[in-house]
Amino acid sequence: MAEPVPGAPVPRRVAHAVRSGARRVDAATPATRDRAVDALRAYAILGVVLGHWLVTALVAEDGTLRTASPLRYLPALAPVSWVLQTLAVFFLVGGRSAADGHASARARGVSYGAWLRGRLVRLLRPAAALLGLWAVAATVLLLTGTSVDTVRTLVRLALSPLWFLLVFAALTAATPLVARLHPLWPLAVVLHVDLLRFGLHLGPAWLGWLNLPAGWLVPYTLGAAWARGELESRRAARCLLLGGTAATAGLVLWAGYPASMVGVPGAAVSNLDPPTLAAVTFGAAQCGLALLLRDRLRSAMRRPLAWAAVALVNLSAMTVFLWHQTALMVTTAATLPAGRLPGLHTLPDGPAWLAGRLFWLPVLVLALGVCLAAFRALEEGTRRSRPGWGAPASPAGGGGRPGHRP
Repeated sequence: MAEPVPGAPVPRRVAHAVRSGARRVDAATPATRDRAVDALRAYAILGVVLGHWLVTALVAEDGTLRTASPLRYLPALAPVSWVLQTLAVFFLVGGRSAADGHASARARGVSYGAWLRGRLVRLLRPAAALLGLWAVAATVLLLTGTSVDTVRTLVRLALSPLWFLLVFAALTAATPLVARLHPLWPLAVVLHVDLLRFGLHLGPAWLGWLNLPAGWLVPYTLGAAWARGELESRRAARCLLLGGTAATAGLVLWAGYPASMVGVPGAAVSNLDPPTLAAVTFGAAQCGLALLLRDRLRSAMRRPLAWAAVALVNLSAMTVFLWHQTALMVTTAATLPAGRLPGLHTLPDGPAWLAGRLFWLPVLVLALGVCLAAFRALEEGTRRSRPGWGAPASPAGGGGRPGHRP
């Protein structure tokens, strides 16, 4: 494309610069890279962010902030959680990436300890920054007279992404042991735990937390199977999609599981806290759909603009994930002096709140952009030459920063 004429309108010059940059990223990306993996990772990240922003409300009442969910007052919105609860896709891509990375490390003579240390540093160093900042922030809030309940609410929300990292780090460490585990084994654990909890009403309360590693091990081992080439057929993907969908529908309609795939404050049962059988079968359906879409995603990612956008999300994946709740809380707190603003400080009990929250989304994106500018350097320093937090070590596995060989 020709250079823009000097003195051309600013929008035209900006568009030209964006297209030129996208073409450079596209040209620098190794041909062996599986761009579908990055596209799925970007979808999972953005799904979690948008999902949290749409189903998490901070209600200002009597000088305190408390959490609420529109799903409690508007249960018809439950299908939103089916689109934006994307954790199974995270673990699918993470399992694929870890299995590829470990196999590549072994082939290059890299020890398990060195491989694991490199991955955990990329995960935990940015998390340490989040913990440190919120430790300071909580102390300052308490010393300035903020109520303990408000501080507890803010800290709990801010640190909520860390539970994922702990589970993900544990599964990553266990990759050599679980990479060849058949997904039916952890699925059987979840089935028996739920049978004891909900069917027979037996066992201690902590029994359900066995589902935390077992439930997410199902998509993780599916990802490892994908890395081994065992899920290349469309038949396998269709079986996951149809079987998972049918099982989830049956569990919701006839076994009393919640329709929402995210937790709802005040509900007797949460599908995520800890994961239930319905969450796991729903995740299997998501994995099947993701596998079915691989070829279409690869085709779509041949477009330079689309690929550059996905690469950008992957380059900041950890930062976006860790700081998106902080962006929500900073926006909420900073606007409190203006009064109880609809969609930001009010009870999420009707369509007006949802319309207000949609109005505030661009402001939340701007706040997250500030967090990215402030903390992305930590992610850059720990990732070295790989995008995202689950980037495989092998180019054939879809890893490596565009333009760099892992």
